[in-house]
Amino acid sequence: MKRLFFLLSLTTVLAQAGVLEGARCIAPAKPGGGFDLTCQLARSALQEAGLTQVPLSIVYQPGGIGALAFKSAVTQRLTDSHAIVAFSSGSLLNLAQGRFGPYMSRDVRWIASLGLDYGVIAVRQDAPFKTLAQLVSALRETPNRIVFGAGGSIGSQDWMKAAMLARAAGVSHKVMRFVAFEGGGEALTALRGDHVQVLAGDAAEVARQIDQGAQVRVLAVLAAERLPGRWTQVPTAREQGFDIRWPIVRGLYVGPGVSDRDRNEWVDALTRAMSHSSLPRELARAGFQPAWMTGVELEALVNKQMVEYRQLAIEFGVSR
Repeated sequence: MKRLFFLLSLTTVLAQAGVLEGARCIAPAKPGGGFDLTCQLARSALQEAGLTQVPLSIVYQPGGIGALAFKSAVTQRLTDSHAIVAFSSGSLLNLAQGRFGPYMSRDVRWIASLGLDYGVIAVRQDAPFKTLAQLVSALRETPNRIVFGAGGSIGSQDWMKAAMLARAAGVSHKVMRFVAFEGGGEALTALRGDHVQVLAGDAAEVARQIDQGAQVRVLAVLAAERLPGRWTQVPTAREQGFDIRWPIVRGLYVGPGVSDRDRNEWVDALTRAMSHSSLPRELARAGFQPAWMTGVELEALVNKQMVEYRQLAIEFGVSR
């Protein structure tokens, strides 16, 4: 009788778990970057809300700064309702430029935006630049001596941040020195090793590295106004005289063949998780600002950013 009761209880738990049972989050880069943080936030939020018996597993799938994971979602995991994939505004930028092959934003099912991140310009703690103006001045005078490091190749969102800073200095993006890495984690490692002099990265990634002991100085946050918390003492590029802004949406999607029922189950579970009282703490741990969106609101944001990024790609001549 006890065994029967146990089996019935287990069956009930599995039935209730649905898409969360054995679920995994695909981070389209190596550990340590923004995709990783997005998956970690989803995992911790679901756990804190008591929605998962087993923690959401994180699977790393680097390749083309999201291109491989996107293609896999469309061609291999198209009906896999147990796999959610992390995306960012950088993913949308690559889609807008045609860097994900023949695929478009409509080829996957967008689940939710979990939070908002922002670009930053950072240097080593012992760098001679104390302000963004000093860096811009040096870039203007000797552009060949300053090497930018970032996650992603030419045309990626980190490259765009560097190119916009170079433009502010009156330097062509075509002569800007730039080293591409597979994700922000690798770029930060290169900065720490003095292999590059400037990092065009993301606030959440840099904050995590600083917490782990990285001797990094953030010269500017690329937001419209100063961010709260740990960033209150860091000026924006805008207030230093350079109107460079780069907000980064961080969220999740599933394959195009996932059913409405399973997609809605993910949305419902994440909605409950992201409305839990622990959310402010979990967002702070991830380094994100609140930006919960789903449904029509998220679709509208994706479409809006795609239009803006296509225009930006034309301006810098990086469309395919």
